[in-house]
This record gives sequence, structure tokens and C-alpha cells, in this order.
Amino acid sequence: MDKSSKNPEEDRVSLQSDGKVQTNGVVKEALGMLQSFKQSMRRPTEKSPCLPKSKDSKVREKAQANGSESVSSPPQPSPSLSAGSPATSPLKNIGGFFQKKDEDHTDITLHKHKSLARSKTDPNMSKLSDSLIKKGASLRRSLRFSSKKGNDKGAIQESIFSEALPEIEDKEPEKEQELVEIDELYTLPEIPHTPLSVMQINKLIEMEVLEEAHLNLIAMRLEFQKEHKQFFDDSPMELAKKEKDLILLYRDLRKKICTIVCDSNSLPARNKALLVHVARIIQEEDKRAEEPGGLPDSWLEAWKEAVSEGVQVKVNSVHLDRKEQNVSWLAVHLGLLGKTIVEDLENVKQDLRWSYPPSFKVFSIYVKSYHRNVGQHLKKLEPEVTDRKDLYALLDWILNRYKSEKIMGSFCLQPDMAEESADLQLEESFAKQLLEKYCSKVKEDMSAALDRLIELEYETVWKDKREPQKEDNILISPFPMDIWTNVQANVVNTQKLDPELVKKVIASSLEGLKSFPRRFETQFRSHCSALQPQPLWKEYQITYINSFAALQQHMEGYRESCPNELEGFKREVKGLIVRLMESLEEQFKDDVKAFLRRMMTRKWLTNEDDFKHLYNQIMLLSQHCVSMTPPYVQEFASRLHYHVAKEYIGQLMKNNYSCKNRKHQKAATKIHQQWNKLSCLFDEMMSSHEWLHHVGDYLSNIIGENNKTDIKNHLHPLVKHYPDFSRKHLVAVLYFRGLQRGREHHLILQQFTTLKKEVCSSSTDSRQVFFEDMQVTTNTSFLSKLPFCR
Repeated sequence: MDKSSKNPEEDRVSLQSDGKVQTNGVVKEALGMLQSFKQSMRRPTEKSPCLPKSKDSKVREKAQANGSESVSSPPQPSPSLSAGSPATSPLKNIGGFFQKKDEDHTDITLHKHKSLARSKTDPNMSKLSDSLIKKGASLRRSLRFSSKKGNDKGAIQESIFSEALPEIEDKEPEKEQELVEIDELYTLPEIPHTPLSVMQINKLIEMEVLEEAHLNLIAMRLEFQKEHKQFFDDSPMELAKKEKDLILLYRDLRKKICTIVCDSNSLPARNKALLVHVARIIQEEDKRAEEPGGLPDSWLEAWKEAVSEGVQVKVNSVHLDRKEQNVSWLAVHLGLLGKTIVEDLENVKQDLRWSYPPSFKVFSIYVKSYHRNVGQHLKKLEPEVTDRKDLYALLDWILNRYKSEKIMGSFCLQPDMAEESADLQLEESFAKQLLEKYCSKVKEDMSAALDRLIELEYETVWKDKREPQKEDNILISPFPMDIWTNVQANVVNTQKLDPELVKKVIASSLEGLKSFPRRFETQFRSHCSALQPQPLWKEYQITYINSFAALQQHMEGYRESCPNELEGFKREVKGLIVRLMESLEEQFKDDVKAFLRRMMTRKWLTNEDDFKHLYNQIMLLSQHCVSMTPPYVQEFASRLHYHVAKEYIGQLMKNNYSCKNRKHQKAATKIHQQWNKLSCLFDEMMSSHEWLHHVGDYLSNIIGENNKTDIKNHLHPLVKHYPDFSRKHLVAVLYFRGLQRGREHHLILQQFTTLKKEVCSSSTDSRQVFFEDMQVTTNTSFLSKLPFCR
């Protein structure tokens, strides 16, 4: 068929050789409808401010910039406050008349990707969209033809309208554009010649149409300034009223802006586009701060306060259990708080800050707000923190976790955090108060732990009269290791908090330990004194001598950190050990007192029973001393050695018996044998008083000498090694020997006097005192003063 004879119905759509589509008939009609729809989409905000308010209303950008322009008008720069706002571009072709160059997108795309106001809830928009979809479908049906060629043309028209309605049909969302920082400089949109009424501006503020409201406010302010210059004297009441209206509107605008900023990080999708206008309004108003008719204080500072309020709301919204509900209430809360901080700042870094110019330093302001508000939040929590574990968790979070990679040092906040301080903002007095409270709690807990140890000792040992434990044949209780472990745990944990705090914690622990020895002794004597003088009583005392000595040795490791506190603790421990040893010694003295009193008597000379009892008592104590740790075993054995030796020899000075009829030899032999046994026994007990071994031999030599004249030959070693041996002691020994008077007696005393003078004139400085305080019961020295002729 010839081309000229084509069906005119099919001429409605034809293809030119260059591939462009000519529009005729139905296509033109459809194009007109779509252009009308596009215009209605561009400026929904031009509707009356009295329209019903929608909470999510946010239509901005091109709707405000290009609403008054038609499709056919030439492109003009958009007067939007937003940097980089797209201008209207001409249609590329009929088939793609919604596709614009570069940054141009349909308003529906803006609804999806920029979350503008009234993008989802406006009923008029919904009805218009539905109507247009139906018309498009009807139009496509009308373009279908019965002939084959007609079908081909219908397919072409289907393709055309598929391209013409890309945003109406369902399709997968486009990828988000890469965020670009907003320019610092901007061009103020055209200011209306005649501002809207106060009620209309107020309605725009309520509906969050901030750009238009602000432009009208500027117009109203300029009008006020002009009238103020021209008619200040003529109509002061009118000017005052207009100024009052301006102030009220500006306050409402600032309040609305602060509300948006406060909520911006909680509702980013709702307020993201609004924040661009917010930033420009703040910049513009701070420029006009000196002009009359506005608010005197800084808008930027108000913005910072709003950011801080939003952060405060965020911090206070973190879940917090009551102490009664959860023993780990604080640790859980701090963990959630740290997570909230990181997520919030990550959102600021990745999304929120791109709505502001660089001069706002958004990320830095949010970081500082968190430093400040978190510090205030923790200060409010502090009165509820009474347990040491909670105090530790709080201090650890403040000193370590907050600035670690867990929170402020998080990888997702880099590199922006590199230039920011990661330290929490706390009052110096609050930080000091927390540290003092922690140290005080350490001391309290140490005292409570020591009370529990005493109770445990009662339950496991004293209550059922159980024998104490042995370790390497040494009697010892486990509580010294328990105490040391407790103190060391405090030190190690505190080291993780702050090395400078360690000394204070050690000092607090030692202060808590200082009263422990006396408290322990009181409870021990209260529960166990009834056991005296049973062997178990002695074992208990030796056990606690060893235990407190071990505890003291453990604490010695903290001398460098806290020397004064350690000395105070050591004095208390030493006092307890001395009292325990004195108690043991007194008990031993009571046990052997009767046996020692019967030495050097007639019965003693013929009977060994008393000495055997004395020896057995010493042997029994010697077995106990094996379980005592050095150096206390040497000290205790030496003290017992001295006591036994002094009491044994002291019986010679009481003149209870005088050996007559050559009994002195038997007495001397007995003294020599018994003294050697005692000396060997105390050697085994690790006594350090070896110097006492000779006194028994020296005295037994004097007593056992048959020739009275030769007695003076035995005086020299006695006087030399025991310079405190006096004339009265010699007289008492001679009395026991049976030599009470006579020429030999006098010569012996003369020789003794000469030897004493020689010893006193020599340089010998002996601190060994044995006879000095040994009393002589009967003074027999007067016998030597009787007249006697050689």
C-alpha cells in the first residue's frame, strides 16, 4: 500500500528518520495532563497555610523554588536556600519528558530519597497520583489498534508512556546519591515585597514551612525598619505593636527550629531536608543580629543548646533497671549508654552533618555535647552507686571504656574523632569524690571480709574444737592467704583503673587490716580460753602466731607504696604475736612452777620425779615449737631456756638446803647431769642462749670440790663469763656446799673480791645478765665478817 494512503488513525503517532516522536491527538492530551501533574507536584507548599496540618509535612526544595514556573518557560536559577538546588531544565524529548539533565528528578523521587514533608500523608497528593495512574492506563488502552501495523505503533506508544511515567509505576528504589558537603556561601531567595500576615506566618512556622516563613519574616522586619526610620515619632504604638509581633514570630521560629534540631538525630528521615533550611536561617539571622526587629542573642548558640538538649534526651532515654531488679543494673546501663553514644555519633558522622555547612562543625558539637551531658548523667547516678562493684564499673567506664575503642575511639567514628578530645567532661570535685568513695568502700569491704573470716574460723575450727591445719609440719590457718588474695585483687583491679589510685587502695586496705589483729584476738579468747591449759590451746596459739607472721610477711610487699600504713599494721601484728607468745610462756611457767620450786632440796637430792616432770613439760612444749615458724621459734625457745635456767639456779640462792656430810659431791653430780639434759633439750628447740650452758658446770664444780682451799680456783671462769655474779650469790652457793664460815670461806671471798675488781677494770662489755635480778632469800654474808685470824 502507498504511504500516502495510510489510515489517518495510524498517523497519530509517527516516527521521524532521526528517531524523534511527533505528538498528535491523544499523545498531546496525555502530555498536557502529565505536565499539569508535574506542576502540581512541584509546589504543594503554595497552597494556603490554612490547609490541615500534617505532622510529617516536609515538601521543600524545587517545590518552593519552581512552583510558579511552567514547563515551557526558560530555565531560571532556583532561589532555594539549599545549596545546589536544581533548576528547571527543558524536556529532552516527548517520550521522556520527566527525565531531566544531571540533578533534575521528579518530585516523587524527592519524596523517596530526601524524605520531604507531606511526602506520605498528604491526601490530595494520593488522590492526584491515583487519578493520573488511571488516566495513563486508559490512554494506553485507547492507543491499541486492530491492524498489525497499528499494533506495532501501539507497542511504540506503550513504550513511550512507559518512559513517560517512570515514577508512577512500581520499581526498585534507586541507589542513594553520594553525600556532598553543603556550601558555606548561599544566595538568599527573593524576599516578598509584601509579607504575609502574622497569622499566616505563624501557620507556616507551625507547618514547618520554614523557608517561606523566614522570608516573610525578613520582609516584615525590613518593613518595620523602614517605618521605624520614617515614622518613629508619628506612630510609636503601631511600631511597638509590629516589633512585638516580630519578636513573637521570631521566638516561635527559633522554638520550632530548636525542636527540629533536638529531634533531628532521633528522627533523621523526618528532619533531614528541614535542617538545610535551619542552617541557612541561622546563618542569615546571625548576620542580621545588629539590625532592629530580631532576637538579640545568637542563633548559633541556640542551635548548640538544642543539640545539647537532644543529646540529653538521648542519654536519659537509655534503659536503666532499678538496683532491686538487677544486681548488674549499672554495668548493663553503661553498656547500653556506650552503644547509644556510638550509634548516635555514627549517624551524625555519616548522615546528619551533611545537612549543615562546614562552619557548624556538627560532629564536634555533638561530641562535646555528649562529653558534657554524659558527665552530668553520671553525676545524677552517683548517689545510687553504693556497692564497690558498681563503683568499680563506673570508674572503669569513666577512666577507660569511654575513651577506648569501645566508645569514643570506635573505628566507625574515625577519622573525625582524631581531632576531638575523647575525655569525659566531669567536675574535678566529682571525680575526686568518686575516687575517695571507692577507697572508702575498699576499706569498708576489707573490714567486712575480715569479720567473715573470723566467723569462718569459728565455724570451721573453734566451734567443734578441731585441730588446726598443718602445712609442711607448720601449724597455720588459711586466712592469711585469703586476706592477701583479697588485697592483691584490689590492687590488680585498681591498676586497670588508674595506676595513681593503687597507692590509695593499698593504704585503704592496710587501714582496714590495722584493727584486725585485736578483733581476732578478742574473738579467739572469747571462744577458746576455756581450753587452757590443754595442748589444743597451745596449738591454737602457735597456729595464730604463725598465721599473723605470714600475713605480715605478705603485706611487706607493699612497703614501698605505703610505708606508714604498713608500719601501723605491723605494730598491731607484733603486739598480737607478743601477747600470744607471752600467753604460751605464762602457761608453761605455771606448768613447771611446782617442779622447779622443789629443786635443790633434800627430796630433790634423793628423788628424780620433779625433774622428770619438768623435763616432760619442756619436751611437750618442744614438740609444739617444732610447728612454729622462725624466727619466733628461736625467740620463744630462748625465753623459755632463760626462764628454766634462772629458776633452776635460783633455787641455790634460797638456802633451802645445805649439803653436809659429803653430800655436796652427789649434789654437784646431779646438777651437772640435769643441767646438761636441759641444755641439750633447749638446743634442740633452737634456743639462741648458748651462753647459759656453762653456768651449771661452773657452779657444780664449786659445789663438788672436796678441797675447800681449791674452791677459789673455780671462781675465775664464773666471774669472767657472768660478771653480774655477786658476793651474795657466792655466799649462797657456799652455803649449799656446806661451807658457811671459817678460814677457807674467808679466803674464797677475798679471792672473789680481787677477781671482781680485775673484771670490772677490763674492757669486757658483757650485756648478758643472769644473776643481777636473781634474789638471795637469806643474807649470810654477815658470817664472813666475824673476826678471824689467819
